[in-house]
Amino acid sequence: MITISLRPVGRYWGTISFASTLYLCPILDLLLAEIPERMQAELRLGLQEALVNAAKHGNNLDPSKTVVVRFSLIDNQYWWIISDQGNGFSPSAESDSDCDPDPIDYLPPDEAESGRGLCLLHQIFDQVEWNRKGTELRLCKQLETPRPRLSLRR
Repeated sequence: MITISLRPVGRYWGTISFASTLYLCPILDLLLAEIPERMQAELRLGLQEALVNAAKHGNNLDPSKTVVVRFSLIDNQYWWIISDQGNGFSPSAESDSDCDPDPIDYLPPDEAESGRGLCLLHQIFDQVEWNRKGTELRLCKQLETPRPRLSLRR
């Protein structure tokens, strides 16, 4: 089951919650409904990775546990806050720092079956932050604003 609370008048955040599943197409469609089309493919990939991590690694695909996504557009930035009910995740110190990490640092060894998601998230989103417990991921993407054109007329 999917529960949706779209942004009520006067509030900034919408909320979607769903039982842990890997069937994410309808959830991704809802989360991307107001995103400009030129940004949708990249953001779909990043959000899918984050939601899979929450449902699979956080909640162990336990259908009695939910994933909650809060989302908003604030000051030309799209925000998603993804929470799970798992035991938490311990991201590396580099992922919590304010410096601009090299996404290659997040790649696992070639023989690893998983673990490329952190690299992917850092490539797609402008900000990637976890809470201390590691059960909440905050993602931010700056809205691309068109550059002003210079007039060639005098």
